[in-house]
Amino acid sequence: MNVARLQQEILRLKKEKDVCVLAHSYQAREICEIADFTGDSYKLSVDASKAQNKTILMCGVRFMAETCKILSPEKTVILAQPFAGCAMADQMDKQLISQVKNQFPGYTVVAYINTTASLKTVCDVCVTSSSAVKIVNNIKNKDILFIPDCNLGAYVAAQCPDKNIKLLNGGCPIHACVSVDDVKKAKAAYPGAQLLVHPECVPEVCAMADYIGSTSGIMDYAVKSGHREFIIGTEISIAEHLQYMCPDKDFHILSLKLICPNMKATTLVDVYNCLNGSGGEEIILDEETLGGARRCIDEMIRLGD
Repeated sequence: MNVARLQQEILRLKKEKDVCVLAHSYQAREICEIADFTGDSYKLSVDASKAQNKTILMCGVRFMAETCKILSPEKTVILAQPFAGCAMADQMDKQLISQVKNQFPGYTVVAYINTTASLKTVCDVCVTSSSAVKIVNNIKNKDILFIPDCNLGAYVAAQCPDKNIKLLNGGCPIHACVSVDDVKKAKAAYPGAQLLVHPECVPEVCAMADYIGSTSGIMDYAVKSGHREFIIGTEISIAEHLQYMCPDKDFHILSLKLICPNMKATTLVDVYNCLNGSGGEEIILDEETLGGARRCIDEMIRLGD
């Protein structure tokens, strides 16, 4: 079965079975084309909570499916590829952070949404890469423990000089592997291009960027900008999506190292198998985890308004 035929069958099955398909922006183009919603992790969770469908199929990684379940506990949430985890989300667990909290009593624990549901239960508030600065500024407490991404945390700390922000040694290994030399090579190859990077990149790389922002922020900036050429400093699929969205502009990848194997694990066949009942994994969270993690996310919504 070719790609077009498989996509047609998926569209038929999801309508027949009343399934809402979500695809993170890092997913392959052929998956994004059959999704009901695309975007970053938090946007997809909100989209899922508003959808009328009783079943949600997440084409992304596990923590994203967990977030969907937290916001829509009454719905059946399926992770299309059960092996699709997140190296950053798995770096720190509930036990570790509980111990760290004892070392920093009185600190507000801010968790990047790229964390497990279990870990969120011992944190005070979640943030996304696009909302982190605003939320941290809105926290009354001056003392902040920011987890797990030290690069995003360093970016937030620079934007929030009045806060005392403690960081741990964690983060996205994909974004963090990009170096200053990578930037110099890309700028030499494309001297007229603007550099757009994700704040999960190391501070030295961010300092060389024309724009720093979330995945959705990078895409919005590139679409709306009057500039015609860009180097994209996040997962390489974003450059591809932007090429389709803006065929009159040029997009270059910053580095071939910017490939997330977990995001690439999901295939169109995985989606098809989920819809015909032979694949995927239902996300099950106990009531304590649902309640504790939801408190953390609700606080994000309150402080982000």
